[in-house]
Amino acid sequence: MLAVISPAKRLDFKAPSTSARYSLPVFLDESKQLIKVLRNKSPADISRMMNLSSNLADINYRRYAEWQTPFDSGNAKPAALAFKGDVYLGLQAESFSPGDFAWAQNHLRILSGLHGILKPLDLIQPYRLEMGTKLTVGRRRNLYDFWGSKVTDALNEVLNTQKRPILINLASHEYFGVVKPEKVDARIITPSFKDLKNGRYKFLSFYAKKARGLMTRYIVENRISTLKALKEFNVAGYYFSESQSRGDHWTFLRDKPC
Repeated sequence: MLAVISPAKRLDFKAPSTSARYSLPVFLDESKQLIKVLRNKSPADISRMMNLSSNLADINYRRYAEWQTPFDSGNAKPAALAFKGDVYLGLQAESFSPGDFAWAQNHLRILSGLHGILKPLDLIQPYRLEMGTKLTVGRRRNLYDFWGSKVTDALNEVLNTQKRPILINLASHEYFGVVKPEKVDARIITPSFKDLKNGRYKFLSFYAKKARGLMTRYIVENRISTLKALKEFNVAGYYFSESQSRGDHWTFLRDKPC
């Protein structure tokens, strides 16, 4: 079983890493190509391209200028510990044990606009580049074109080594769009999470994103390898709903946010 999640806009490079281990992204050469293109953008260009305030555009302009290789533990941080958005609030990778990190390295991937795909302990430097950004790189009109089948091929490399090749899609539509489902050598399960509000179960962005992180942590901590065990996910009040699920699109409900 292999799970994929999205990255986060919010980053934390101040807190020390809680893991002495680290690894390097597999597509650093491609990341360098993207950085080269981004360095030719002015703060105003970045602001328009990413719909950012002038302040955020200035911050990312400086990030691209300062981005450099080689990565090491002094100038970079493991991805699962650097990202700090809603998904990572549920994941809480900072409290992973060494065994959790070791297992996650083989069973969890983070999709990334700049890096394509990351292992949890892959080092990254501060950046912002959402997968949906319309960044032209040569003849490639956007990041989906730029990454092509590379991300899917990288997922298959992992899936083909596993006894139960199942891909758990816990990423957003924007990020999973870089994956070519028809070429994935595994069954793809896409969980969604809904909370009861005003008498109806609804997708509530903050809670749903956090739930993706909670399920990811559940998979890692419990070394989940079967769909039966995944269906038994019951963290923070969520439970599997057969009636609201459709095929490989599984729905988990919660009657009271907590």
